[in-house]
Amino acid sequence: MADNFKDREKSFESKYAHDAEVQFKVDARRNRLLGEWAAELLGKEGDEKAAYAKEVVKADFEEAGDDDVLRKVAGDLGEKVPTAEIRAKMDALMVTAKEQVMTELK
Repeated sequence: MADNFKDREKSFESKYAHDAEVQFKVDARRNRLLGEWAAELLGKEGDEKAAYAKEVVKADFEEAGDDDVLRKVAGDLGEKVPTAEIRAKMDALMVTAKEQVMTELK
């Protein structure tokens, strides 16, 4: 009986770790896509666009949640795009990012 419980516990721990890893990948992908979108609005291309997208991904490590990413992009875009529109873009890109990551994991 104890072995069954230990096996179930390990199974739950493995699933939790896997789910957390997938969510991390989805969040990072969404942030990269958001960075690429914002970079285009800022007139960046090529290496500058890729570098900016990486900056947006790194911004997510400042604090838990999405506020750090939103603040970074909104600050950089200034008056060009309302914060609500950036938030809506983040939500839409989360769906895209999840689809992309899940397809890659199959």
